[in-house]
Amino acid sequence: MDTGSDLIWFPCSKNYQCINCSTYHNTAKIKSFIPNLSSSSKLLACLNPKCALLHQKIQCPDCKLGSKNCTRGCPLYKIVYGSGTTIGIPLSETLHLPTRRVPDFLVGCSVRSTHQPAAGIAGLGRGPASLSSQLAVKKFSYCLLSRLFDDTNKSSSLVLVGGKDSVKKTKGVSYTPFVKNPEVPKKPFSTYYYVGLRRINVGGRRVKIPYRYLGPDKNGSGGTMVDSGTTFTLMAHEVFERMTGELEKQMKGYKRAEEAETLTTLRPCYNFSGIETPEFPSVTFHFKGGAEMALPLENYVAPAGGKNKSVQNERIKPLVESMEER
Repeated sequence: MDTGSDLIWFPCSKNYQCINCSTYHNTAKIKSFIPNLSSSSKLLACLNPKCALLHQKIQCPDCKLGSKNCTRGCPLYKIVYGSGTTIGIPLSETLHLPTRRVPDFLVGCSVRSTHQPAAGIAGLGRGPASLSSQLAVKKFSYCLLSRLFDDTNKSSSLVLVGGKDSVKKTKGVSYTPFVKNPEVPKKPFSTYYYVGLRRINVGGRRVKIPYRYLGPDKNGSGGTMVDSGTTFTLMAHEVFERMTGELEKQMKGYKRAEEAETLTTLRPCYNFSGIETPEFPSVTFHFKGGAEMALPLENYVAPAGGKNKSVQNERIKPLVESMEER
């Protein structure tokens, strides 16, 4: 489930190729959807309105609206993500939900991917091809389990709410309104969910960050977006430097581990050898409307080395690789 993209796609055809994909190193082990075995699967025609959801400026040579002789299919799609791509054929399928059956549902039959999850992606973005948009969902709730449950079989839930249904605010839950998307011609900006980050506190102290770095500019750069498809919180240089500067001030009593910073390309790092219970400043994000999000310590402090060195280094490795890719 990815709130930062739109298309719903899955591995498709007997010759599906997945290069440097997660979970499986052997492409042959990836379960692929075979369109010929589905009675409801249809190739999308070039003139089908669903084709225009993928291709904004679609052209269908030799095809006229209403023509029954046009056999041209919808062009291949190519979706570019932060760390990889997927290419495939648009299909019309029937989506079955517990309480609904949705015919003529646009899905992607991917035949080649790089650096992608082996099972595919269900886009929940704001674009017209997403799961939420095609279902005309007004609200949805996607519950993400804590990282502490990564190695368990615990599951989370996705709740989709239609236009006529109403949802009352849940007691004990903080809310912040979405911020209007930047009005720029670049397509990705219309997909994202922006929220109004107002300030960041470290150890109870407000970090002095000019507001222009917290909101999107006229070109669409900047701002704060929520993206379930990105593991780590990534900050603009101007925000990161000010935040870590305040953190370093409050941790000046600890010795910096410069060797670890060089090795991991992360900073700041500290050496806590001989210290049983080091103290860390709290980190809190404050949003428009008064919502606050206090980060759990494990969400912004990563151990490297120590008694469980091998295990902890395995947890650090994906983070370093992700930073190197970006």
